[in-house]
This record gives sequence, structure tokens and C-alpha cells, in this order.
Amino acid sequence: MAQKTQQLPTKEATLFRHLLQDYEAKRHKKGLKTADQILRKHPTHGDTQAMKALILNAQGKTDEAFDLCKLALKNAMKSNVCWHVYGLLYKSVKNYEESIKAYRFALKLDPESIQILRDLAQLQAQMRDYQGMVQTRRTLLQGKPQLRLNWTALAVAMHLNGDLEGAEDVLHKFEETLKQSPPKSDIEHSEAILYKNAIIAESGNLDKALEHLNSIERLVLDRTAIMEMRADYLLRLKKREEAEKAYRALLERNPESHAYYQGLEQALELDRSNADDRVKLLEMYRSYAETSERTDASRRIPLDFLEGEAFQQHADKYLRRMLAKGVPSTFANVKQLYEDEAKKQALEKIALQLLSEDSPSSNGAPKEGANGSVDGSHHATKADPANTWQLSVNYFLAQHYDYHRSRDLSKAMQHIDKAISLNPSKTDYTYHMTKARVLKHQGDPAKASTAMNDAREMDLKDRYINTKCAKYQLRNNEHDSAVATMGLFTRKEAVGGPLGDLTDMQCVWFLTEDGEAYQREGKLSLALKRFKTVYDIFETWTDDQFDFHHFSLRKGMVRAYVDMLRWEDRLREHPFFTRAALSAIKIYLMLHDDPKLVQQSQMNGSGDLSSADKKKAAKKARKEAEKAEAEKKAKTAKQAQPKAAADEDGVPKKEDADPDGLELLKTDKPLEEAMKYLTPLLELSPKNIEGQVLGFEVYLRRQKFLPALKCLLAARKLNPQHPKVAEQETRFKAALDKLPEPLPPKVKQVIDASL
Repeated sequence: MAQKTQQLPTKEATLFRHLLQDYEAKRHKKGLKTADQILRKHPTHGDTQAMKALILNAQGKTDEAFDLCKLALKNAMKSNVCWHVYGLLYKSVKNYEESIKAYRFALKLDPESIQILRDLAQLQAQMRDYQGMVQTRRTLLQGKPQLRLNWTALAVAMHLNGDLEGAEDVLHKFEETLKQSPPKSDIEHSEAILYKNAIIAESGNLDKALEHLNSIERLVLDRTAIMEMRADYLLRLKKREEAEKAYRALLERNPESHAYYQGLEQALELDRSNADDRVKLLEMYRSYAETSERTDASRRIPLDFLEGEAFQQHADKYLRRMLAKGVPSTFANVKQLYEDEAKKQALEKIALQLLSEDSPSSNGAPKEGANGSVDGSHHATKADPANTWQLSVNYFLAQHYDYHRSRDLSKAMQHIDKAISLNPSKTDYTYHMTKARVLKHQGDPAKASTAMNDAREMDLKDRYINTKCAKYQLRNNEHDSAVATMGLFTRKEAVGGPLGDLTDMQCVWFLTEDGEAYQREGKLSLALKRFKTVYDIFETWTDDQFDFHHFSLRKGMVRAYVDMLRWEDRLREHPFFTRAALSAIKIYLMLHDDPKLVQQSQMNGSGDLSSADKKKAAKKARKEAEKAEAEKKAKTAKQAQPKAAADEDGVPKKEDADPDGLELLKTDKPLEEAMKYLTPLLELSPKNIEGQVLGFEVYLRRQKFLPALKCLLAARKLNPQHPKVAEQETRFKAALDKLPEPLPPKVKQVIDASL
């Protein structure tokens, strides 16, 4: 960054170099003194002003930094340093479009600046400007062709821009420049040639990809990736015999991979819907089951395709084996089968039959050891294996009757109580946790929370049950108890206590559950605060990828980097973002329809009070609001003083100016705030019918009739019987009839055609 356009005397030029070093080393106070020392003698030196602005920005004085940088540009309009700093300032406030513009100005003044080109390429990757990224990366390669990173980065840019052939050609040309083959221990080379192979396969030329894969096998360190890619290529090329060998080799490495078994089935051309093929499939899985007593996948998978009597026999054998071993996850392993009504009934019948037996029979059950225990047992006891059998079967049936496809909560409670009475261990919380789940499904969150806390107290060192307990407490609207429970495993010195630590650690499930609990209580400000925090966390995850645009290429982890970019593109289809977004949109719609809810929320949900009590609560709320406003002004005045809270180097400590979300609640434009959540929701989760329903509500209130119609049609396509669809159709037509002015002809034509 140290290109200079305004000449300084020798002494000040030396000070300017020290200024650069101070900034790089984050010695901000010293850097400011150095900058002021230069500016006393040369008050219009733009580069120094720009560097001072950069340091001020690092100290949190963003507005002052921008003002100073604009002054620097006025004094040195042709300084690439000033434009570069201007771009860095915009990048720090996440205004990437303006930052790219500033970098382009800087490049016009210094087209060969490696630092500016590298920063620009990272911004283009962040903004998904792959076409511009190709040009920037090509310039970087021309400047330093000896660096492998520049070749790989150009190939990635071309790949992401859709030019697969060009990306392959760039990687091939770099390989031609190598005078000798890199050693086998070269991870960067190993990843680069695997990446090249993935590009060839993605282009659709599988024959070439397979040939290339065979040629690079000895140079690749990731043996599993080589084997998986070869098996995949052979299968897609319909080379069945070779594909069979490849998948069998993979199963020798990992006999629990369902994907490998599926590949082997396709290689053998066995169809699960064909009765004759099912016999062959069963024999294949039996052969793998016989290779090891410990494997589960080869015993479980046949239940997916077997039917009738064959299914009952295999299910009986499977359940006997698992329940005799006391495997707690037995029900979780088979509940997917409950989508088939016949299989669900068969499993229930088998489980009830097993309950009538005092101990596991020899039919399919594993052999017991000399002490009465079973290999791999989780709950087996040395003294009484029959007790373990009854314990396992009752636990299975409790989960069976608690499951939504076979729900009978009274029976579920009977079986879980029986399991608890048979449980020999007083520290195993598994059964008590299931009892809490049954209570939750019975509609008693208070008892469920108490039962889950009892389970937690059986093992105070277990983080999982601690987390589960906090979740149940939030479902019962016990905010303080949930925070205290989570606080047992958070950092004691964290700013803001356990909740502050959970926020810093981006614990989205807790924040979402906490927000939904506040929403149920009518405390909309705190609910919005939690949902906004979740929104900000997803924004942070989007911004966090910035550092990886250079780091991943420098480390050579190219395949993982491309996967990360594609994952980031669909980040907001995550279920927790969907939940938080839907809840926030509902609140903003309520605020738009009834602005008085702001006051009611501050009264902590006093909707059920009498008229006199409501007046008292409203008066109290006004006083509290006035007090909060006075405190806020005092706090703002205090922060404006020179001795604001900061670390030893002048960087301000982060403080939440709106911990209760009151400012979020007082928004004048609730529908615009709702759009921040709605836009990514509709774009990335278009099959979420609740999102389409709420999208219609937002757009209709904004009188955006075409987007509202789009949401309405999408909801009708997803579920024509949804109760909101018919209602919204009626309201949509009524809204069109009441328009003060007619719609534009083209818009009316589209709407009429759609309806």
C-alpha cells in the first residue's frame, strides 16, 4: 500500500514508513502520534491523512475516518493509497459495491499493485462477481506467474464463472511449467490435481475424468476420495463389474456407509421393487452381516425393501438382536419405516410379542458372555439379563407410542414408567428424558420441564442433557431458569453473563427458542431482539467467508473452498433462519396492523387485565419508557465523552445500545423491516408454505399485487387445501376491487390470466 504520490522529506518519509508498520502491528495510539507528527509539518499530505483515517476506523470512529479520508482524496485525488484506504473503509462497513468502485480507481492509478488486486479479487468473490474476478485473477497471474496460488485462483474463478474447459486448461498449463513432479507429500499439489479431476467430471466427460483419476492416483493423499470418485465414475459409465469391485473395496473400509451399499446395489443392477431381486439383495446383505458381529447397516437396510412375511421375520431378528444388546437408539433406527402403515403395525406386533417373553430367545439374539452380558451392551447388567430385556422392550414401546405416527400417550407413559422402575442405574437419564418428552406431547410443558430437570440432575457433567433441559425450560417460558441452566457450561468471565456468551458463541437454537417464548408471552421487543440476533449471526456467517477467499487458496484447500461458497449461497435456507424469520415477520405484521402493540408489549403482555388495570399498566409503561429514554440519553452523552470505554489501544469495547429491543419495536416502517427476513426466505425456501402465506400478507399490505399473487399461487400449488389459501384468494380479489385507481393494463392482464 506504500505507493507515494506526494513527496515527503527524508525524515517524514521515514515516519510514514513507521506509520505503516504501526498500523500493520495494530499499534493504533502510536500510529496516531506518528501521523499527527507528519501532518504538523505537512497538513495536506493525503497519504498520511488516509492512513490516519484507517487507524481511526480501527478504533471505531467510522464517521470521523470517512470525513478525513474524503479530505485526503481532495488533497491527493491521484493517490492510489487514498483510494485504496477509501475502499478499505467501505469494506469495513460492508458496503462492498462502493469498496469495489474505490479499488478500481486505485488500480487506474497503479495497475500493477498486487495488494489492491488481491483485495479486489476477494471483494469480487464475496459479491459473486465471477466475471470481474476472472479478469483480476488473470492480472495477478501475469504479475506473479511463479506462484501456484495465482494459477489455482484463476482456475477457481473460471470454474465459478462457468468456464470449466478454461479452468481445466489453466491447471494443465501450470502442470506443464513444473520442471519435476512434486513429492507425494505435497498436499497442495494433491488437492489441486483432485480439483482438476472434479472439474473434468463436472463438465460431463467421465471417460476422461476416469482416465485422469487413474493417472494421478499415486500422487493423491486422500485415498478415500480417489476410491469414491472412481466408483462413482464407473457406475455412471455403466461399467458394472468394475463398479462392483470399487464399491466392495469401499465397504471393506467402511461397512456402515449406506451410500456405498446403494452404489453396490446399482452396480449389481438389483431393483428393490422386484421380488426376485429382493431375494438376491437379502443374500448380499446377509453375507456382509456375517463378516462382523458389530456392523448394523447390513442388518438394518434390508428392512427398507423387504415386505410381508420376509419383513416380519427379518424385523423380528433385528429387534431381538438390538434389544438384547440394550441399544438405546433402536427405535430411532427403525422409525423411518413407520411411513409404511403395514410395517408400522408389524413392528408394533413384534414388540408386543417380545414384551411377553421373559428373556431374549436364541432366535437371532447375540450370544451372551460368561458373565451374562452381551457384546456391545449399553444397559446390560451382569446380574439379570432378563431385567435388561424387559427394560429395553418397554423403552422401545414407550418411544413407539410417543411417536406421532403411532401416538398413544397413555400407553407411552405406562411403558416409560415401567422402564424407569426396571432401570438399575440411578445415573442414566435416558428414560427420564423420554418421560419428559411424553409429558410435553401430553400438553403439559411445566411437568415436562420439571421431569427434564430431574433427568439433568442425574448427571450434572453431561452437556447434552443440560442443553435439553434448557430447551424444555424455554418451552415453558422459564427464561431465567434456562439461562441459569446454560450458564453451568458457559464461560464465567463472559461479558453479559451466560446469555452474552451464548450470543458470542452463536447459539442460534437457544436464541430462537428464547425469542419464540417471549413471543408467546407477548413481550414483542425481547422476541424481536432475539430474532434480530439470529439474523445478525447469519449475516456474520456470510461475512466470515471473506477471510477464506485468500486463506483457502493459500493453503491449497480448493475443493473445500468451492463447496463452502456453494453452501454460503444457500445459507439462509437453514431451518433456524426460517423459524426466526417467520416469527419476526409475524411480529412486524402485527405492529403494522396495530401500532398500539408497542405499548402493550412494554406492559409485558397485559392484554387480559381489566380496564382500570390496563390504565395503570399503561401509565407505568409510559413512566418506564420515559426513564429508559432518559437513561439512554445519559448513556449517549457519556459515550460522547473522550473517556469512553475502550481497550488499552483505544479500540472501543462493544456495547449493546438496545438490550431489550425497544428500538426494534418502535420502528416506523415495520413492513420494510419484515422484507429483510422475507426476501431470503422466499428465495431460498420457496417450498415453505408458511413463508409464502406470510409473503402474501406483507406484499398485500404494501400494495405490491404481482408479488402477492406470486406468493398466493405458490401456496396454492404447495397445498390447495391449506386454510389460508382460499381466504387469501378472497381478500386479494376484494383488495383489487377497492383500488382507488385502476391497475396498469399489463399488470391487470397478468392478474386476470392467473386468477
